[in-house]
Amino acid sequence: MSEVVLEKVSKVYPNGFNAVSDLDLDVAEGELMVLVGPSGSGKTTALRMVAGLEEITSGSLSMGGRVVNDLSPKDRNVAMVFQSYALYPHMTVAENIGFSLKLRKVPKARISTRVKEAAQLLGLTDYLDRKPAQLSGGQRQRVAMGRAIVREPSVFLMDEPLSNLDAKMRVQMRAEISRIQRRVGVATFYVTHDQTEAMTMGDRVAVLHKGRLQQVGTPQALYEKPDNIFVAAFIGSPAMNLFEAMVSPTGEEVKIGPQTLSLPSAVTTARPAIGTYRDRKVVVGIRPEHLADAALTGAGPGRTLQADVELVEALGNELQLHFLIDAVSARSEDTDLATGTSELGEGVQALPGSESASRTGGVARIAPRSQLHAGSRATFAVDTENMSFFDLDSGLAIWN
Repeated sequence: MSEVVLEKVSKVYPNGFNAVSDLDLDVAEGELMVLVGPSGSGKTTALRMVAGLEEITSGSLSMGGRVVNDLSPKDRNVAMVFQSYALYPHMTVAENIGFSLKLRKVPKARISTRVKEAAQLLGLTDYLDRKPAQLSGGQRQRVAMGRAIVREPSVFLMDEPLSNLDAKMRVQMRAEISRIQRRVGVATFYVTHDQTEAMTMGDRVAVLHKGRLQQVGTPQALYEKPDNIFVAAFIGSPAMNLFEAMVSPTGEEVKIGPQTLSLPSAVTTARPAIGTYRDRKVVVGIRPEHLADAALTGAGPGRTLQADVELVEALGNELQLHFLIDAVSARSEDTDLATGTSELGEGVQALPGSESASRTGGVARIAPRSQLHAGSRATFAVDTENMSFFDLDSGLAIWN
C-alpha cells in the first residue's frame, strides 16, 4: 500500500518563516494529487517534506500506515522527477534509466529487463542506445520518468516536470504523464503553478496559498464551487470576474454598479445564507463563459449587464472580449496574486484613464458569430444560476 497521509504538517524555517502551516492531505494508492498555487505558496516545500529533503517541523507524515517523519529519503521508497532532467550526458538512454539499479547492485539481467519494460511503457524502445543530446525535450523527460519507474517506488513525486518544455510539448506530455501514472498505479504528488495542468491532470487538486491549504477536491468541484475568492480567482482561465454588489432588501436581486440582476430560485435554494445578506454588500463572481452576447440569446430583464468592449481576441471556436463595466472591482492582493495578471488579462491594458474605482475590467467568452467589436457597447446575457457569491470581508463562499 502506498497511501500517503499528512496530518497537521508544518514547516517553519530557523528565520521564523512559516512555509507550510497545518497541512492536512491524503493521497490514495494510485491517485494523482496535484499541488497548485502561485510562487511561494508552499507546494514545493510540501513535496520536499514528503521526499524527506526537508525536515518536518510539526505534524505527522505516514506512508502505507507507517509514520516516516524520521526516515531518510532513501528509506522512504519515493522517486522524484524534477524540472531539470538531470540526465548523464555521457550515458545512453538505457544506462540513464538503469543507473539507480546499478548503484543498488541489482543483477545485470534484471536491470536489462526492468529497463526494457520501462522503455516500452514510455515509448523509448527505439532510443535506448542514444545519448540525451540526441533526444527532444519531451523524450528526455520520459527518460527521467523511466529512471524513476524502474525503482518501483511506493510514491511518485513530480516537481514542475514540464516547465522546460514548449507549449505544444507540454500539452502532449500532460497526457503522457497521466497515462503512465495510471499504468504504474502508485500515489503521485504533482507540483505545478500552472492551473491548466492541475485541472487536466489531477484526480484531485489541492490549492495552496501562503503555506495554507485553501481547498482540495476534484478539478470540476473546485471550478464550480470554490470555497473562497482566492480559489475562484486562481482556478479557471480566463479568471472569474469578481465585482462588489449590493443584495436588495428583499434578497431577490443584486445590484452591480447601477445595474441589477435577479437572483433565480435555484441560487437562493442552493445558497440559503444569501438571505442573511439582505441590504448588504457581497462579492459576485461570474465566469467568462457565463456571459453571452444578448443579441444572440434574447435574455430578458434582470439577466443582462452592459459594458464597453475594449479588445476582442478571436480564438476560432470563441471570442474573448475584454470589457470595462461600471462596477467596483473586488480585486485584492490575494486575487492579484492568484491571477498574476491585470484585470483585463495578461498583456492587455485598459486605455489610459479608462479605469477608476467604479470602472472595472472583465472578460467574456462568447460565440464567434457575435458582431461585437472593440469600441462597441455590449449587452451581455448573464447565466445568473451559475453566479458565485462571497463574503466581502472574509472572502469565503456564501452557501448555508
